[in-house]
Amino acid sequence: MSYLESQIQRVPTGLAKVLHLNWGLILLIVAVASFGFLMLYSVAGGSMTPWVEPQMKRFALGLAIMFVVAFTPIYVWRNLSVLAYIVSLVLLLAVEFFGVVGMGAQRWIDLGFMRLQPSELMKITLIMLLAAYYDVLDLKKTSHPFWVLVPVLLIMIPVALVLRQPDLGTSILLMAGGGVVMFVAGVHWLYFAVVILGGIALVAAVLMSRGTDWQLLQDYQYRRIDTFLNPENDPLGAGYHITQSKIALGSGGVTGKGFMEGTQSRLNFLPEKHTDFIFTTLAEEFGFIGGISLLALYGLIVLFCLVSAMRTKDRFSSLLIIGVAATFFFFFSVNMAMVMGLAPVVGVPLPLVSFGGSAMLVLLVGFGLVQSAHVHRPR
Repeated sequence: MSYLESQIQRVPTGLAKVLHLNWGLILLIVAVASFGFLMLYSVAGGSMTPWVEPQMKRFALGLAIMFVVAFTPIYVWRNLSVLAYIVSLVLLLAVEFFGVVGMGAQRWIDLGFMRLQPSELMKITLIMLLAAYYDVLDLKKTSHPFWVLVPVLLIMIPVALVLRQPDLGTSILLMAGGGVVMFVAGVHWLYFAVVILGGIALVAAVLMSRGTDWQLLQDYQYRRIDTFLNPENDPLGAGYHITQSKIALGSGGVTGKGFMEGTQSRLNFLPEKHTDFIFTTLAEEFGFIGGISLLALYGLIVLFCLVSAMRTKDRFSSLLIIGVAATFFFFFSVNMAMVMGLAPVVGVPLPLVSFGGSAMLVLLVGFGLVQSAHVHRPR
């Protein structure tokens, strides 16, 4: 019996698919998104416009897409993984020629009804392709240098394109998510040790190249590094964002100032309060309790995904779920570290909470794939 035939025979139908959905995961996703609606309502001064209403519509659309993806057998997505990756790569190339420029970066394609950020789509399609690759690869070849080079190239090609936009944050997420899939698939740890040492060398090269003809980063990215290391040197200039963020975080205390009572956001001291720095608004208004509650919801989403991955016997499904969970984990971890001053500001939004269409829709597609693997796993 072929792989396809064995997969088709185990597909649940009709009401069984609805009953087999991971409803706990769905409720957690809705709860996190509700946090986002609440915060966007607050930063808009108690108004559904300009952020809450479009965000709710996008979330409703994303949920509908998630259910469609979930009810589609997982073997279909496995067979489409190569095509999905190629489409994402073509869209990344299209950004080079037809991309829309915003805030000094060229990252979006204007579709009329929305701006699509192909790098967000690549986060999921890359995971799909790597999971499919290791699903068909003989386990004995997993750590062979040639068969390790193939996924490295699959990761680094989109990373190079995303860095040109420039988008350092998304590049880091692509490498981190792909690296987790490779590690879980069984690639020998020595490869990762070499990568870590190479990363240290790269950081040294980046710092040494500043001001030279072979400078590796943009000037604004170097300013972000300076700001990260010592934001007090320029509190009204490059260090303004993180300084105001820390003030908002600290002023919230344990229980916060109360809903819509945050002075940093209401008086517009807090920059990008509806996107990258929305977590600081939450911490100012709901304090440590509000921040840790959101973090707990994020942690539960990751936990639900990992439990689902351990329960499935299909290698592709397991690697896919872990890859999506890892990408989601790095997503919110980088944002929270960024606004707390624990990492440089790299422009990563808070997943399912920050205002934005591409990131939310793509994440819900990713969770749809998790649900598809959960629904169609052997029982």
